[in-house]
Amino acid sequence: MSLIVVAECLAEPGQEDRLRTALEAMIEPSLEEPGCLAYRPYTDLNQPARMVIVEEWTGPQALAEHFTTPHFHHVKQVLDLILAEPMSIRKLTTAAGE
Repeated sequence: MSLIVVAECLAEPGQEDRLRTALEAMIEPSLEEPGCLAYRPYTDLNQPARMVIVEEWTGPQALAEHFTTPHFHHVKQVLDLILAEPMSIRKLTTAAGE
């Protein structure tokens, strides 16, 4: 059973490009992690300062390991400086019976 993660970030005014750059820099190293099946940031067309990252992991352990990587620690430091509000993270799995 895979784990889908939907994370939402809202940049401070004027920090939209820095947010986009930081999240795009996470794509390649995240996809190289053994438990990462997908990692893609999206920009909200109605609110360009908001970005949503949709990730797919092989399970909770793979996600926990992602949170310990150097690239995650780096992006967390950047996000702490540029986000207007704390990142929201939703963890999803397929509905029972599917």
